[in-house]
Order: sequence, then structure tokens, then C-alpha cells
Amino acid sequence: MTVTVHDLRPDARDDLEGFARVRQAALPFILVTADSLAHDLTHMHPDAHYRPLVAVADGGVIGTAQVHLTHESAEPGQGNVNVYVHPGHRRRGAGTLLVRAAEEHLAAHGATRLFAWVLDEPGNRAFAERHAYRASRAAHFLGLDLRNGTLPPLQDPPPGVELRKGSDFAADPRPLFALDAETTADEPSDVDTEFTDYEAWLKETWRHPLFSPELTSVALVDGRPAAFSAARTDGGTRYGTVMTGTARAHRGRGLAKLAKNDSLHRARAAGYTEAFTGNDTGNGPMIAINKWFGYEICGTEVRYVRELG
Repeated sequence: MTVTVHDLRPDARDDLEGFARVRQAALPFILVTADSLAHDLTHMHPDAHYRPLVAVADGGVIGTAQVHLTHESAEPGQGNVNVYVHPGHRRRGAGTLLVRAAEEHLAAHGATRLFAWVLDEPGNRAFAERHAYRASRAAHFLGLDLRNGTLPPLQDPPPGVELRKGSDFAADPRPLFALDAETTADEPSDVDTEFTDYEAWLKETWRHPLFSPELTSVALVDGRPAAFSAARTDGGTRYGTVMTGTARAHRGRGLAKLAKNDSLHRARAAGYTEAFTGNDTGNGPMIAINKWFGYEICGTEVRYVRELG
């Protein structure tokens, strides 16, 4: 049957659930739900020109694309095209239709360089290269069996350090915003980003339906946030850490490891059975920390780049 592409709509439940189903089949290491997609669609910053797309055939969603500009970058014209087709519906032209619609949208909004994450598999990489994208850096997905695995024992914080939950900052999350902004700026990336919009961070991160302030752990030094491990959950049994980092002034003290261990133990106690995270392949310190926890690599993505015009 004919494959068609249209915009994902926040009020179209079948599209939202179909989008989530395709993403889970193609990329099972990422937490996504219909509600999280609807939230992203309605709360993404307008400067991102966010336009998620779905490819439909046989009465259902068979492909998806997340399309937006990196509006947090000081360098304009950086676009993102992440296309995933259900493994059972490949080679029907859905991916090509999605890429074409995404590139036209981003070019119309001033994009000059496009970035795409592609699973490190021969077919996916060949698809990206046929569309004039070239490979750059890579990142690992890592998984941990919380039900049957053995976590490192909990450790008492050193003198002057206190562990708190993210939910303890519910009245004023701004200190966590500042810590998130500093650590994100130092993450390995093709595009430099800078969080400066607190209100946008509240909408897109703090109030995100997958974000769990209760399972997020924060290490305080002399009463101020110095390291954290931010948690998300899918409302079922899957838990993920989406950012773990330490303020520059406190690195090298094991505070990120302390916070992440605290979060993992509380996630397991709350009944979560699978833990996921991700690391740039060049981020040796965090890869070492995650191996210490028992995480194993369960997938790899390669970042592909295309210059427009």
C-alpha cells in the first residue's frame, strides 16, 4: 500500500501511540510514551521549529522522524533529523519520504547543517550515506538489569556532602537548572549548546512527564548542588538516567558516582527492573563509572552530518 507522511498531532492518540510503538521497536533503549511525545510537541521552544513526522501505511504508523533546530546553540542553522522506521516495515520508502520532508522543513527555517543519529548497523549506515550524510562521532546505549544485577553498596557521603532528592527542590528548582546548564555545556557534542532560558527548561525538562524528581539524586557540598543524576521513568518498569554530572569546581571527588548510585538503589527499591543510560564513545570517565555499576553496552549510534546548499 502507499506510504504517506504527515505531521504528528498532539490530539491524535493513534498517531502518538504509533510513534511511541515504532520508536520502542527500533530503539528499545530510549524511554518514550504517547504522553511524553504530546508534551514535547506542545512545549518545545518555538525557536526549535519542532516538527515530528509520521509515515503511515496499512492503516498504522510505520516510521517516525524527530525534526528540529538546535536553538540553544550560539551558531545558527544547526538542524536535527532523527528517522526511525519499524524493523518490520523497512524498504518501503518510508525513510526516504521522512528524510525529504524533514530536510525541506529545516531548510525553510534556515538550517545549513543537519545532524542525524543512525544505529550502527550496515543497512542504516548505508541509508544515511545514500542521502549524502557523512559519519562523525558515536555514542553507546547501556543497559543494566536492576532485578537480577548487583549494584555497588551504598556509601556514606564524605564530610561536608549531603545527598538529597530532586523533589526536595520542587519549590525552587533554579539551582538544579544552573547545575544542568554547566554540566551540559561540557558534554562531548558536535554542536555547542548553552541553557540560558530557565522558563523553557522548566517546561521541557523539569515538568516533562517522564522526569522523576523523586528518583533524581543531588549531591550537595556545603549546602549547594555540586553533582546530580537526573532520572526518567516510563511509568512501568523502565528507568533511565538522562544526565549525570558534576560542577567543574567539584570534579574528581566521586560525587557523580555517589549521586548515581543513590538514584539506582532507590529506583530498584521502587520496583524498576531495567535501567538505561547513554555515553559518547569519547566520554571515558562516564563509561568507566557505568561499567563500575554493571552497565553493559546494548547498542551504538553514529552521528551523521550533512551540509546543505
